[in-house]
Amino acid sequence: MISLAEENYLKALFNLSNEIGEVNVNELSKELKIKMPTVTSMMKKLSEKKLVYYESYKPVKLTEKGKKEAGLIIRKHRLTEMFLVEKMGFGWEEVHEIAEQVEHIQSFNFFEKMDELLGFPQVDPHGSPIPDKNGKITWVEYNKLSECKTGDIVKLSAVIHTSSDFLKFLNTRELKLGLKIKIKSIESFDKSMVVSYGKRPSESLSHTVCERLLVEHV
Repeated sequence: MISLAEENYLKALFNLSNEIGEVNVNELSKELKIKMPTVTSMMKKLSEKKLVYYESYKPVKLTEKGKKEAGLIIRKHRLTEMFLVEKMGFGWEEVHEIAEQVEHIQSFNFFEKMDELLGFPQVDPHGSPIPDKNGKITWVEYNKLSECKTGDIVKLSAVIHTSSDFLKFLNTRELKLGLKIKIKSIESFDKSMVVSYGKRPSESLSHTVCERLLVEHV
């Protein structure tokens, strides 16, 4: 059995993993806001359970078993977020903290029924992929809006850095997944964009915002 604390570490390791799957222990400490000695102690415990590869003073890697367990935790989190939005009427900016609690429920059937009621969604309310029953994630290659060019027409497919404040900001601008966005101009100085979408013929978005919007060409 994996404890709640261990689940939080596994999920953080999964989310922080770089291209070769490694995570610096100091980075993990900062992410979880937990002191280094405590993090080191947990890494030794997870290593004993064959969930991570750990050596002193070296980056940590999830084992295949660890990746599966982390993927299943993320699956529960993202299914819960989708259920809260689709079936209970919560806003996409409201669901993260609730899902943080629900993801620790151990009942496999509970989440399988949730998945069935939702019609087996592939992504969560923020466009992030939902891992399958084996914890595997199918990644979709998107572009950042900031990488697009004047005249491009794209569809908003996902958002990253999904803090509540950022999602509330998107709500005020009526930006939501599935919208078609046309890039009208790009400011050479600060890379801000003037775009049009929905009922908004001209909207200015900062480079910071454009970096957080993931799109695909249509």
